[in-house]
Parts: sequence; C-alpha cells; structure tokens
Amino acid sequence: QVQLVESGGGLVQAGGSLRLSCTPSGRTFSTSAMGWFRQAPGKEREFVAAINWSGSSTDYADSVKGRFTISRDNAKNTLYLQMNSLKPEDTAVYFCAAKRGWRGIVVDQKSYDYWGQGTQVTVSS
Repeated sequence: QVQLVESGGGLVQAGGSLRLSCTPSGRTFSTSAMGWFRQAPGKEREFVAAINWSGSSTDYADSVKGRFTISRDNAKNTLYLQMNSLKPEDTAVYFCAAKRGWRGIVVDQKSYDYWGQGTQVTVSS
C-alpha cells in the first residue's frame, strides 16, 4: 500500500523557519507531480505549493510566495517544503500529495491520487 509520510512540523515563533519533508513508501514518485497543501482549523484545505517531476518548475499560492520553497530530491525520493518568515496565519496541518502518471505542475487538490496524514505546524505570535 502506498503511503506518504510527512515530518518536520512543530511549534515555532513568528519569523522563524521550518522544513517539512515527505517520503513515500511502497513506491517511488520520482516521475510524478507532487504538492503541498494545508488546512487551518475551521477552514477548507488549500493549495500551498506544487512541483513538477524534475523540480524544474514550481508554483505557489500568493500567500506564501517569497517565503516558502518547494523542492525535491528524486535520488532520495523525498519532497521538501522550506518555510521561512513564518506567520501565525501559516498555522495549519500540512499535507503532501502525489499524482501518478503526470509529470507537470498540478495545483488542483482533486487531481491528486495519494495523500499523507499531515503534520502540524503552529506559529506563535
């Protein structure tokens, strides 16, 4: 069974940084589109960032542009989200996702096939 496992979440003060990681088990996603999404309490899950299979193309939500960086290391089969200048409004559960059979950028969460369980990020003011 394919699973995506996120790690790296935690509690950080506003202005701080965290790096999230996502590692699949059960198969490799080195040729798949991947992305990060988040869900804050009482809100719908929303797009954060996406990356194509090679890492050469990325896309970001306006709310995180210039602060977050999505990247991947296909040799390690790992997806990353570097989060800098964190704000209290970034507090959410962060999920990674993968879409099989597609190498481009995917921002629509309904298009993704595999999801992780999420990792909590809490930013204190």
